Amino acid sequence: MSTTIKFTRNVAITILLTASTGLAFAQRTIKNDITSDPAALAKLKKAVELSPDSPKVHEAYIKAIGMESPVLEKQYAAWMKQFPKSSAVPYALGKAYEDQESPKAKPYLLKAVELNPKFTEAWGGLWIDAERWGDFAGGRAYLAKAVASNPSNPNYSFYYASSFREIDKRKYQELSLAVAQKFPNHERGAQALYWLGERSSAVADKLKYFELLYKSYDPAKFNWSSSGMSSYFNLLLSIDPKKAVVLAEEMAKNEKNAKEWGNLKIQAQYIADANALMDQKKSAEAQQLLSQIKLPRYYRFNKDIPLLKAKANDLAGQTSAAYDSLVLAFAKAPDLRLKAAISSYGAKQGKGEEVILADIWSRLNAAAKVATPFTLKQYLVKGDRALTDYKGKVVLLTYWFPGCGPCRGEFPHFENVVKKFKGQDLAYVGINIVSDQNDYVIPFMKSSGYSFTPLEDVKDRAKGNLDNRGAAPMNFLIDKDGRLIFSDFRTDGDNEGDLEMMINLLLDRKAS
Repeated sequence: MSTTIKFTRNVAITILLTASTGLAFAQRTIKNDITSDPAALAKLKKAVELSPDSPKVHEAYIKAIGMESPVLEKQYAAWMKQFPKSSAVPYALGKAYEDQESPKAKPYLLKAVELNPKFTEAWGGLWIDAERWGDFAGGRAYLAKAVASNPSNPNYSFYYASSFREIDKRKYQELSLAVAQKFPNHERGAQALYWLGERSSAVADKLKYFELLYKSYDPAKFNWSSSGMSSYFNLLLSIDPKKAVVLAEEMAKNEKNAKEWGNLKIQAQYIADANALMDQKKSAEAQQLLSQIKLPRYYRFNKDIPLLKAKANDLAGQTSAAYDSLVLAFAKAPDLRLKAAISSYGAKQGKGEEVILADIWSRLNAAAKVATPFTLKQYLVKGDRALTDYKGKVVLLTYWFPGCGPCRGEFPHFENVVKKFKGQDLAYVGINIVSDQNDYVIPFMKSSGYSFTPLEDVKDRAKGNLDNRGAAPMNFLIDKDGRLIFSDFRTDGDNEGDLEMMINLLLDRKAS
Protein backbone atom coordinates (compact mmCIF):
# COMPACT_ATOMS: atom_id res chain seq x y z
CA MET A 1 0.00 0.00 0.00
CA SER A 2 1.58 3.25 -1.09
CA THR A 3 0.55 6.04 1.23
CA THR A 4 1.71 9.62 0.90
CA ILE A 5 2.02 11.68 4.06
CA LYS A 6 1.21 15.36 3.62
CA PHE A 7 3.23 17.73 5.80
CA THR A 8 3.92 21.38 5.17
CA ARG A 9 6.96 22.17 7.26
CA ASN A 10 10.68 22.60 6.68
CA VAL A 11 13.53 20.23 5.99
CA ALA A 12 13.31 18.64 9.43
CA ILE A 13 9.93 17.25 8.52
CA THR A 14 11.46 15.51 5.51
CA ILE A 15 13.19 13.15 7.92
CA LEU A 16 9.87 12.38 9.58
CA LEU A 17 8.34 11.79 6.17
CA THR A 18 11.03 9.30 5.30
CA ALA A 19 10.20 7.26 8.39
CA SER A 20 6.47 7.51 7.84
CA THR A 21 6.54 6.46 4.19
CA GLY A 22 9.00 3.61 4.60
CA LEU A 23 6.06 1.20 4.29
CA ALA A 24 5.60 1.87 0.59
CA PHE A 25 9.32 1.46 -0.13
CA ALA A 26 9.60 -1.78 1.84
CA GLN A 27 6.65 -3.34 0.09
CA ARG A 28 7.86 -2.38 -3.37
CA THR A 29 11.29 -3.81 -2.61
CA ILE A 30 9.85 -7.08 -1.39
CA LYS A 31 7.54 -7.44 -4.38
CA ASN A 32 10.28 -6.64 -6.87
CA ASP A 33 12.58 -9.34 -5.43
CA ILE A 34 10.04 -12.18 -5.22
CA THR A 35 11.19 -15.28 -7.11
CA SER A 36 9.43 -18.49 -8.13
CA ASP A 37 12.71 -20.29 -8.85
CA PRO A 38 12.83 -23.28 -6.45
CA ALA A 39 16.61 -23.56 -6.77
CA ALA A 40 17.11 -19.92 -5.83
CA LEU A 41 14.79 -20.23 -2.82
CA ALA A 42 16.54 -23.41 -1.73
CA LYS A 43 19.88 -21.62 -1.89
CA LEU A 44 18.58 -18.73 0.23
CA LYS A 45 17.00 -21.18 2.69
CA LYS A 46 20.33 -22.95 3.05
CA ALA A 47 22.07 -19.63 3.68
CA VAL A 48 19.72 -18.93 6.60
CA GLU A 49 20.36 -22.36 8.07
CA LEU A 50 24.12 -21.87 7.81
CA SER A 51 23.97 -18.38 9.40
CA PRO A 52 20.68 -18.09 11.36
CA ASP A 53 21.89 -15.03 13.26
CA SER A 54 22.66 -13.01 10.12
CA PRO A 55 20.06 -10.30 9.37
CA LYS A 56 21.14 -10.10 5.74
CA VAL A 57 20.35 -13.72 4.90
CA HIS A 58 16.92 -13.42 6.51
CA GLU A 59 16.20 -10.23 4.61
CA ALA A 60 17.19 -11.85 1.31
CA TYR A 61 15.03 -14.92 1.98
CA ILE A 62 11.95 -12.92 2.99
CA LYS A 63 12.24 -10.67 -0.05
CA ALA A 64 12.57 -13.66 -2.32
CA ILE A 65 9.64 -15.65 -0.97
CA GLY A 66 7.38 -12.63 -0.44
CA MET A 67 5.42 -11.48 2.60
CA GLU A 68 2.19 -12.95 1.28
CA SER A 69 3.57 -16.45 0.82
CA PRO A 70 1.69 -19.11 2.87
CA VAL A 71 5.03 -20.84 3.34
CA LEU A 72 6.68 -17.92 5.13
CA GLU A 73 5.26 -18.31 8.64
CA LYS A 74 5.47 -22.10 8.47
CA GLN A 75 9.13 -21.87 7.55
CA TYR A 76 9.90 -19.51 10.42
CA ALA A 77 8.00 -21.72 12.85
CA ALA A 78 10.25 -24.59 11.74
CA TRP A 79 13.38 -22.45 12.08
CA MET A 80 12.41 -21.32 15.57
CA LYS A 81 12.28 -24.99 16.57
CA GLN A 82 15.52 -25.73 14.73
CA PHE A 83 17.34 -22.76 16.32
CA PRO A 84 15.56 -22.35 19.68
CA LYS A 85 18.23 -20.05 21.15
CA SER A 86 18.48 -17.67 18.20
CA SER A 87 16.65 -14.39 18.82
CA ALA A 88 17.54 -13.28 15.29
CA VAL A 89 15.17 -15.82 13.74
CA PRO A 90 11.88 -14.55 15.23
CA TYR A 91 13.15 -10.97 15.01
CA ALA A 92 13.73 -11.25 11.26
CA LEU A 93 10.09 -12.05 10.59
CA GLY A 94 8.87 -9.62 13.25
CA LYS A 95 10.96 -6.85 11.70
CA ALA A 96 9.58 -7.63 8.23
CA TYR A 97 6.02 -7.39 9.55
CA GLU A 98 6.87 -4.24 11.52
CA ASP A 99 8.19 -2.60 8.35
CA GLN A 100 4.89 -3.47 6.67
CA GLU A 101 3.02 -1.95 9.63
CA SER A 102 1.37 -5.32 10.09
CA PRO A 103 -0.35 -6.44 13.31
CA LYS A 104 1.44 -9.78 12.88
CA ALA A 105 4.73 -8.27 14.12
CA LYS A 106 4.19 -8.33 17.87
CA PRO A 107 4.46 -12.04 18.80
CA TYR A 108 7.71 -12.45 16.87
CA LEU A 109 9.25 -9.36 18.44
CA LEU A 110 8.19 -10.52 21.89
CA LYS A 111 9.82 -13.90 21.24
CA ALA A 112 13.04 -12.14 20.25
CA VAL A 113 13.31 -10.17 23.52
CA GLU A 114 12.33 -13.26 25.51
CA LEU A 115 15.35 -15.01 24.05
CA ASN A 116 17.58 -11.95 24.31
CA PRO A 117 16.52 -9.24 26.80
CA LYS A 118 19.39 -7.08 25.51
CA PHE A 119 17.99 -6.99 21.96
CA THR A 120 17.71 -3.22 21.62
CA GLU A 121 16.19 -3.11 18.13
CA ALA A 122 13.53 -5.65 19.05
CA TRP A 123 12.46 -3.50 22.01
CA GLY A 124 12.38 -0.56 19.60
CA GLY A 125 10.19 -2.53 17.21
CA LEU A 126 7.78 -3.34 20.02
CA TRP A 127 7.55 0.38 20.83
CA ILE A 128 6.64 1.27 17.24
CA ASP A 129 4.11 -1.55 17.12
CA ALA A 130 2.58 -0.48 20.45
CA GLU A 131 2.00 3.00 19.04
CA ARG A 132 -0.09 1.47 16.25
CA TRP A 133 -2.19 -0.39 18.81
CA GLY A 134 -2.73 2.86 20.71
CA ASP A 135 -0.85 1.42 23.71
CA PHE A 136 1.23 4.50 24.47
CA ALA A 137 2.10 3.51 28.05
CA GLY A 138 3.24 0.11 26.82
CA GLY A 139 5.29 1.76 24.10
CA ARG A 140 7.03 3.92 26.69
CA ALA A 141 7.83 0.81 28.72
CA TYR A 142 9.36 -0.84 25.65
CA LEU A 143 11.43 2.29 24.98
CA ALA A 144 12.70 2.20 28.56
CA LYS A 145 13.82 -1.39 27.93
CA ALA A 146 15.54 -0.34 24.73
CA VAL A 147 17.44 2.42 26.54
CA ALA A 148 18.39 0.10 29.43
CA SER A 149 19.63 -2.55 27.00
CA ASN A 150 22.00 -0.06 25.35
CA PRO A 151 22.39 3.34 27.07
CA SER A 152 24.91 4.42 24.45
CA ASN A 153 22.29 4.26 21.66
CA PRO A 154 21.17 7.86 21.06
CA ASN A 155 18.10 6.88 19.01
CA TYR A 156 16.10 5.30 21.79
CA SER A 157 17.25 7.82 24.38
CA PHE A 158 15.78 10.50 22.12
CA TYR A 159 12.52 8.65 21.50
CA TYR A 160 12.14 7.81 25.19
CA ALA A 161 12.49 11.48 26.10
CA SER A 162 9.95 12.43 23.41
CA SER A 163 7.43 9.89 24.70
CA PHE A 164 6.79 12.10 27.75
CA ARG A 165 5.84 15.17 25.73
CA GLU A 166 2.09 14.87 26.28
CA ILE A 167 2.10 13.40 29.80
CA ASP A 168 4.93 15.14 31.68
CA LYS A 169 6.35 18.25 30.01
CA ARG A 170 8.99 18.84 32.68
CA LYS A 171 10.34 15.30 32.35
CA TYR A 172 10.24 15.63 28.56
CA GLN A 173 12.35 18.80 28.77
CA GLU A 174 14.81 17.31 31.28
CA LEU A 175 15.33 14.09 29.34
CA SER A 176 15.63 15.92 26.01
CA LEU A 177 18.30 18.23 27.42
CA ALA A 178 20.08 15.17 28.79
CA VAL A 179 20.11 13.65 25.29
CA ALA A 180 21.66 16.84 23.89
CA GLN A 181 24.32 16.83 26.61
CA LYS A 182 25.10 13.12 26.35
CA PHE A 183 25.32 12.97 22.55
CA PRO A 184 27.00 16.22 21.48
CA ASN A 185 28.28 14.68 18.24
CA HIS A 186 25.10 12.97 17.10
CA GLU A 187 22.09 14.21 15.12
CA ARG A 188 19.77 12.99 17.88
CA GLY A 189 21.24 15.55 20.27
CA ALA A 190 20.51 18.33 17.79
CA GLN A 191 17.08 16.85 17.14
CA ALA A 192 16.25 16.93 20.85
CA LEU A 193 16.99 20.67 21.02
CA TYR A 194 15.19 21.31 17.74
CA TRP A 195 11.94 19.83 19.04
CA LEU A 196 12.27 21.56 22.39
CA GLY A 197 12.35 24.82 20.47
CA GLU A 198 9.52 23.88 18.12
CA ARG A 199 7.22 22.54 20.83
CA SER A 200 7.72 25.19 23.48
CA SER A 201 4.73 27.48 23.85
CA ALA A 202 6.57 30.44 25.40
CA VAL A 203 8.58 32.62 23.01
CA ALA A 204 11.36 32.99 25.60
CA ASP A 205 11.75 29.21 25.76
CA LYS A 206 11.77 28.90 21.99
CA LEU A 207 14.54 31.48 21.78
CA LYS A 208 16.52 29.75 24.53
CA TYR A 209 16.46 26.34 22.86
CA PHE A 210 17.14 27.58 19.34
CA GLU A 211 20.06 29.66 20.56
CA LEU A 212 21.42 26.65 22.47
CA LEU A 213 21.01 24.56 19.33
CA TYR A 214 22.96 27.11 17.30
CA LYS A 215 25.79 27.25 19.83
CA SER A 216 25.98 23.51 20.52
CA TYR A 217 25.51 22.01 17.06
CA ASP A 218 27.11 23.58 14.01
CA PRO A 219 24.34 24.03 11.40
CA ALA A 220 26.89 23.26 8.70
CA LYS A 221 27.41 19.79 10.17
CA PHE A 222 24.04 18.83 11.67
CA ASN A 223 20.87 18.68 9.58
CA TRP A 224 18.59 19.16 12.59
CA SER A 225 20.50 22.28 13.58
CA SER A 226 20.25 23.62 10.03
CA SER A 227 16.49 23.01 10.11
CA GLY A 228 16.30 24.60 13.54
CA MET A 229 17.88 27.76 12.20
CA SER A 230 15.01 28.05 9.71
CA SER A 231 12.56 27.88 12.62
CA TYR A 232 14.67 30.30 14.66
CA PHE A 233 14.83 32.73 11.73
CA ASN A 234 11.07 32.42 11.24
CA LEU A 235 10.53 33.32 14.89
CA LEU A 236 12.94 36.26 14.75
CA LEU A 237 11.09 37.72 11.77
CA SER A 238 8.16 38.31 14.13
CA ILE A 239 9.96 39.56 17.21
CA ASP A 240 13.31 40.97 16.04
CA PRO A 241 13.77 41.11 12.24
CA LYS A 242 17.12 42.90 12.63
CA LYS A 243 18.42 39.89 14.50
CA ALA A 244 16.97 37.71 11.74
CA VAL A 245 19.15 39.63 9.27
CA VAL A 246 22.23 38.87 11.36
CA LEU A 247 21.34 35.17 11.60
CA ALA A 248 20.84 34.98 7.82
CA GLU A 249 24.24 36.58 7.29
CA GLU A 250 25.88 33.97 9.52
CA MET A 251 24.07 31.08 7.81
CA ALA A 252 24.97 32.41 4.34
CA LYS A 253 28.67 31.95 5.16
CA ASN A 254 28.19 28.25 4.46
CA GLU A 255 28.58 27.96 0.68
CA LYS A 256 26.09 25.08 0.58
CA ASN A 257 23.24 27.35 1.71
CA ALA A 258 24.60 30.73 0.62
CA LYS A 259 21.95 31.35 -2.05
CA GLU A 260 19.01 30.34 0.15
CA TRP A 261 20.13 32.35 3.15
CA GLY A 262 21.21 35.26 1.03
CA ASN A 263 17.63 35.55 -0.21
CA LEU A 264 16.27 35.15 3.33
CA LYS A 265 18.52 38.00 4.47
CA ILE A 266 16.90 40.22 1.84
CA GLN A 267 13.43 39.24 3.03
CA ALA A 268 14.33 39.93 6.65
CA GLN A 269 15.75 43.31 5.68
CA TYR A 270 12.50 44.18 3.88
CA ILE A 271 10.57 43.38 7.06
CA ALA A 272 12.93 45.29 9.34
CA ASP A 273 12.90 48.32 7.05
CA ALA A 274 9.11 48.19 6.63
CA ASN A 275 8.65 48.18 10.41
CA ALA A 276 11.01 51.15 10.73
CA LEU A 277 9.13 53.04 8.02
CA MET A 278 5.79 52.41 9.72
CA ASP A 279 7.27 53.70 12.98
CA GLN A 280 8.03 56.87 11.00
CA LYS A 281 4.45 56.92 9.61
CA LYS A 282 5.80 56.36 6.08
CA SER A 283 3.08 53.95 5.06
CA ALA A 284 3.48 54.14 1.28
CA GLU A 285 7.17 53.25 1.44
CA ALA A 286 6.39 50.43 3.90
CA GLN A 287 3.68 49.05 1.62
CA GLN A 288 6.12 49.01 -1.29
CA LEU A 289 8.61 46.93 0.69
CA LEU A 290 5.96 44.57 2.08
CA SER A 291 4.71 43.84 -1.44
CA GLN A 292 8.16 42.43 -2.30
CA ILE A 293 8.31 39.84 0.49
CA LYS A 294 8.39 36.27 -0.80
CA LEU A 295 9.11 33.64 1.83
CA PRO A 296 8.96 29.85 1.47
CA ARG A 297 5.32 28.77 1.75
CA TYR A 298 5.90 26.71 4.92
CA TYR A 299 7.08 29.76 6.90
CA ARG A 300 4.64 30.64 9.64
CA PHE A 301 5.59 34.27 9.24
CA ASN A 302 3.52 34.26 6.05
CA LYS A 303 0.52 34.68 8.36
CA ASP A 304 2.08 37.88 9.72
CA ILE A 305 2.37 39.50 6.31
CA PRO A 306 -1.36 40.33 5.93
CA LEU A 307 -1.24 41.90 9.40
CA LEU A 308 1.72 44.10 8.44
CA LYS A 309 0.10 45.12 5.17
CA ALA A 310 -3.12 45.97 7.00
CA LYS A 311 -1.16 48.06 9.49
CA ALA A 312 0.42 50.00 6.64
CA ASN A 313 -3.00 50.55 5.06
CA ASP A 314 -4.42 51.78 8.33
CA LEU A 315 -1.51 54.20 8.80
CA ALA A 316 -2.33 55.60 5.36
CA GLY A 317 -5.89 56.22 6.49
CA GLN A 318 -7.17 53.21 4.53
CA THR A 319 -8.70 51.40 7.49
CA SER A 320 -11.49 49.98 5.35
CA ALA A 321 -8.95 48.41 2.99
CA ALA A 322 -7.02 47.01 5.97
CA TYR A 323 -10.21 45.49 7.35
CA ASP A 324 -11.32 44.00 4.01
CA SER A 325 -7.91 42.47 3.31
CA LEU A 326 -7.87 40.73 6.69
CA VAL A 327 -11.41 39.39 6.28
CA LEU A 328 -10.28 37.87 2.98
CA ALA A 329 -7.13 36.40 4.54
CA PHE A 330 -9.12 35.00 7.47
CA ALA A 331 -11.58 33.24 5.15
CA LYS A 332 -8.66 31.46 3.49
CA ALA A 333 -6.66 30.63 6.63
CA PRO A 334 -8.37 31.39 9.98
CA ASP A 335 -6.06 32.63 12.71
CA LEU A 336 -6.74 34.14 16.13
CA ARG A 337 -4.46 37.09 15.46
CA LEU A 338 -6.26 37.84 12.21
CA LYS A 339 -9.58 37.74 14.04
CA ALA A 340 -8.32 40.13 16.73
CA ALA A 341 -7.03 42.56 14.10
CA ILE A 342 -10.32 42.37 12.16
CA SER A 343 -12.24 43.24 15.31
CA SER A 344 -9.86 46.12 16.03
CA TYR A 345 -10.11 47.66 12.56
CA GLY A 346 -13.83 46.96 12.50
CA ALA A 347 -14.36 48.78 15.78
CA LYS A 348 -12.34 51.69 14.41
CA GLN A 349 -14.97 51.96 11.66
CA GLY A 350 -17.83 51.73 14.13
CA LYS A 351 -18.66 48.09 13.34
CA GLY A 352 -20.02 45.92 16.14
CA GLU A 353 -19.09 42.27 16.54
CA GLU A 354 -22.34 41.14 14.93
CA VAL A 355 -21.57 43.11 11.77
CA ILE A 356 -17.97 41.87 11.77
CA LEU A 357 -19.12 38.25 11.93
CA ALA A 358 -21.59 38.92 9.13
CA ASP A 359 -18.75 40.27 6.98
CA ILE A 360 -16.65 37.18 7.71
CA TRP A 361 -19.55 34.87 6.91
CA SER A 362 -20.19 36.73 3.67
CA ARG A 363 -16.74 35.63 2.51
CA LEU A 364 -17.09 32.11 3.90
CA ASN A 365 -20.52 31.63 2.32
CA ALA A 366 -19.21 32.74 -1.06
CA ALA A 367 -16.62 29.96 -1.03
CA ALA A 368 -18.69 27.27 0.74
CA LYS A 369 -19.69 24.15 -1.19
CA VAL A 370 -21.85 21.21 -0.19
CA ALA A 371 -19.44 18.57 1.12
CA THR A 372 -19.22 15.48 -1.07
CA PRO A 373 -21.38 12.79 0.57
CA PHE A 374 -20.02 9.48 1.80
CA THR A 375 -21.35 6.31 3.36
CA LEU A 376 -18.67 4.21 5.04
CA LYS A 377 -18.41 1.18 7.28
CA GLN A 378 -18.12 1.72 11.04
CA TYR A 379 -15.58 -0.12 13.19
CA LEU A 380 -17.00 0.13 16.70
CA VAL A 381 -20.60 -0.81 15.87
CA LYS A 382 -22.25 -2.67 13.01
CA GLY A 383 -23.50 -0.87 9.94
CA ASP A 384 -22.53 2.18 7.93
CA ARG A 385 -22.32 5.85 8.73
CA ALA A 386 -23.15 8.56 6.21
CA LEU A 387 -22.21 12.23 6.19
CA THR A 388 -25.93 13.02 6.06
CA ASP A 389 -26.29 11.37 9.48
CA TYR A 390 -24.49 14.39 10.91
CA LYS A 391 -26.97 16.95 9.58
CA GLY A 392 -27.36 19.66 12.20
CA LYS A 393 -23.85 19.06 13.59
CA VAL A 394 -20.48 20.59 12.86
CA VAL A 395 -18.15 17.83 11.62
CA LEU A 396 -14.42 17.73 12.27
CA LEU A 397 -13.21 15.19 9.72
CA THR A 398 -9.68 13.77 9.60
CA TYR A 399 -8.07 11.16 7.37
CA TRP A 400 -5.65 8.88 9.22
CA PHE A 401 -4.30 5.34 9.57
CA PRO A 402 -2.80 3.58 12.64
CA GLY A 403 0.74 3.59 11.24
CA CYS A 404 0.69 7.36 10.58
CA GLY A 405 3.04 9.05 13.05
CA PRO A 406 1.98 12.63 12.18
CA CYS A 407 -1.66 11.57 12.70
CA ARG A 408 -0.88 10.19 16.15
CA GLY A 409 1.00 13.39 16.90
CA GLU A 410 -2.01 15.53 16.00
CA PHE A 411 -4.68 13.54 17.86
CA PRO A 412 -3.84 14.86 21.37
CA HIS A 413 -4.28 18.44 20.14
CA PHE A 414 -7.61 17.59 18.54
CA GLU A 415 -8.70 16.01 21.83
CA ASN A 416 -7.68 19.09 23.80
CA VAL A 417 -10.01 21.14 21.63
CA VAL A 418 -12.87 18.68 21.14
CA LYS A 419 -13.33 18.06 24.87
CA LYS A 420 -14.19 21.75 25.28
CA PHE A 421 -17.33 21.15 23.19
CA LYS A 422 -18.66 18.14 25.06
CA GLY A 423 -22.45 18.03 24.81
CA GLN A 424 -22.52 20.46 21.88
CA ASP A 425 -23.34 19.76 18.23
CA LEU A 426 -19.88 18.66 17.20
CA ALA A 427 -19.06 15.32 15.58
CA TYR A 428 -15.43 14.14 15.36
CA VAL A 429 -14.85 11.59 12.59
CA GLY A 430 -11.71 9.78 11.44
CA ILE A 431 -11.52 7.89 8.14
CA ASN A 432 -8.86 5.15 8.09
CA ILE A 433 -7.29 5.12 4.62
CA VAL A 434 -5.30 1.88 5.06
CA SER A 435 -7.65 -1.09 5.32
CA ASP A 436 -4.66 -3.43 5.63
CA GLN A 437 -4.32 -2.02 9.15
CA ASN A 438 -7.92 -2.72 10.19
CA ASP A 439 -6.81 -5.10 12.94
CA TYR A 440 -5.17 -2.17 14.72
CA VAL A 441 -8.17 0.16 14.65
CA ILE A 442 -10.47 -1.10 17.41
CA PRO A 443 -7.60 -1.80 19.85
CA PHE A 444 -6.15 1.62 18.99
CA MET A 445 -9.44 3.33 19.84
CA LYS A 446 -9.86 1.43 23.10
CA SER A 447 -6.26 1.83 24.27
CA SER A 448 -5.74 5.44 23.21
CA GLY A 449 -9.04 6.74 24.56
CA TYR A 450 -9.41 9.07 21.58
CA SER A 451 -12.97 10.13 20.95
CA PHE A 452 -13.34 10.21 17.17
CA THR A 453 -15.69 7.86 15.34
CA PRO A 454 -13.53 5.63 13.11
CA LEU A 455 -14.78 4.77 9.64
CA GLU A 456 -13.16 2.62 6.95
CA ASP A 457 -12.37 4.23 3.62
CA VAL A 458 -13.20 2.59 0.29
CA LYS A 459 -10.54 2.32 -2.39
CA ASP A 460 -11.08 4.59 -5.41
CA ARG A 461 -14.10 6.25 -3.79
CA ALA A 462 -15.12 9.53 -5.44
CA LYS A 463 -14.27 12.03 -2.71
CA GLY A 464 -14.93 15.32 -4.50
CA ASN A 465 -14.14 18.28 -2.27
CA LEU A 466 -13.32 15.95 0.65
CA ASP A 467 -10.44 14.44 -1.28
CA ASN A 468 -7.42 13.77 0.90
CA ARG A 469 -5.29 13.17 -2.22
CA GLY A 470 -3.96 9.92 -0.76
CA ALA A 471 -2.55 11.81 2.22
CA ALA A 472 -2.81 11.59 5.98
CA PRO A 473 -3.37 13.53 8.08
CA MET A 474 -5.77 15.70 6.10
CA ASN A 475 -8.46 17.69 7.88
CA PHE A 476 -11.80 19.32 7.07
CA LEU A 477 -14.51 21.27 8.93
CA ILE A 478 -18.10 20.93 7.72
CA ASP A 479 -20.94 23.13 8.98
CA LYS A 480 -24.37 22.10 10.26
CA ASP A 481 -25.81 22.34 6.73
CA GLY A 482 -23.25 19.88 5.37
CA ARG A 483 -21.15 22.56 3.64
CA LEU A 484 -17.36 22.39 3.53
CA ILE A 485 -16.06 25.58 5.18
CA PHE A 486 -12.43 24.96 6.18
CA SER A 487 -9.93 22.45 4.79
CA ASP A 488 -6.27 21.47 4.63
CA PHE A 489 -5.37 22.79 8.10
CA ARG A 490 -3.14 21.28 10.78
CA THR A 491 -3.38 21.53 14.55
CA ASP A 492 -0.44 21.44 16.96
CA GLY A 493 0.53 22.86 20.33
CA ASP A 494 0.88 26.38 18.91
CA ASN A 495 -2.53 26.74 17.26
CA GLU A 496 -5.15 24.76 19.16
CA GLY A 497 -6.88 28.10 19.69
CA ASP A 498 -7.36 28.50 15.95
CA LEU A 499 -9.25 25.20 15.71
CA GLU A 500 -11.36 26.12 18.74
CA MET A 501 -12.22 29.45 17.10
CA MET A 502 -13.18 27.77 13.80
CA ILE A 503 -15.48 25.30 15.56
CA ASN A 504 -17.09 28.07 17.59
CA LEU A 505 -17.66 30.06 14.43
CA LEU A 506 -19.52 27.15 12.85
CA LEU A 507 -21.44 26.22 15.99
CA ASP A 508 -22.65 29.78 16.54
CA ARG A 509 -24.04 30.01 13.03
CA LYS A 510 -27.58 28.67 12.93
CA ALA A 511 -28.23 25.85 10.47
CA SER A 512 -30.60 26.84 7.66
